[in-house]
Amino acid sequence: MTLASMARKYEARTAPGADGTRLTTSAMIASLAAEGYDTVAAPFGHALVAAAARDERIVGLTADLSKYTDLHVFAEAMPDRFYQMGMAEQVMVSAAAGLAREGFVPFATTYAVFASRRAYDFIAMAIAEENLPVKIVCALPGLTTGYGPSHQATEDLAIFRGLPNMTIVDPCDADDIAGMVPAIAAHDGPAYCRLLRGRVPKVLTRHKPDYRFELGKASLVREGSDVLVIATGFMTMRALDAAVRLAADGVDVAVLHVPTVKPLDTATILAEAGKGGRLVVTAENHTVVGGLGEAVACALLTAGVTPTFRMIGLPDAFLEAGALQTLHDMYGLSADKVASQIKGWL
Repeated sequence: MTLASMARKYEARTAPGADGTRLTTSAMIASLAAEGYDTVAAPFGHALVAAAARDERIVGLTADLSKYTDLHVFAEAMPDRFYQMGMAEQVMVSAAAGLAREGFVPFATTYAVFASRRAYDFIAMAIAEENLPVKIVCALPGLTTGYGPSHQATEDLAIFRGLPNMTIVDPCDADDIAGMVPAIAAHDGPAYCRLLRGRVPKVLTRHKPDYRFELGKASLVREGSDVLVIATGFMTMRALDAAVRLAADGVDVAVLHVPTVKPLDTATILAEAGKGGRLVVTAENHTVVGGLGEAVACALLTAGVTPTFRMIGLPDAFLEAGALQTLHDMYGLSADKVASQIKGWL
């Protein structure tokens, strides 16, 4: 991050519209732009209400961020099962651990930077070491805000991948989130989940109508003979959009969606990557250090599967602040940039 970008950190940004006009854009984006997709409002909040209606053990906690993690939907529906912990993430996760010890299934929400950086030791000692069923669900993962390093959790997957007992989920869209909530509620152990909030696109069922989230399983959403993109989070959406663009140029791209980063569905990844003759690319909204790309590379090499391999992800650096669309182009996460990178590797 440069001194100039630090000075601009909290200013509104402008980005060019389709007609060339300048559009003012806030650095804090409530919902991820997903052109052409239908959206669902607050899918996490509504899915949690539905799960809690079936399971009286479920409770919700937040560190003063219910509105910004969509937990306000749960708070309004079930106020007697909602806990507002204030700006005290360490206290929140410790309280969640205590509730889990008493037989509850706590869902604790905050921003991903605060869980991974500020509350990590409490999560490690109070939750993961005891293998308690606390579900930590965090907004603003990776580059989903333009507020700069203070809010961009670009290294959270690396941090939590190294934590024993921790299941990690990076959903792509509203359908993933709706399926994720009951799955992690039923999971007997802790989970760290990245969260898209606000108006969240419905992506996967457009490309694969029978798609269903399954904890610990990857899903081939699109077939292709030239390239295999192994993606997680909203980068699966960008990979699918890039595949449509590349098809117009005669490049046939398969997309394997990996919503569960840990435990990794190694069997499916090896089966797809081992088919031969395809460039294999990982795509993630996370630094290239310690995330999906390195996990996939390790799995391939350990198994002796050695395709031509590339990674799309964020650099090992503190990122700029600015308008989100501009930053996604700058750091190669937009659909156009993904398509351009893949085409350049062929």
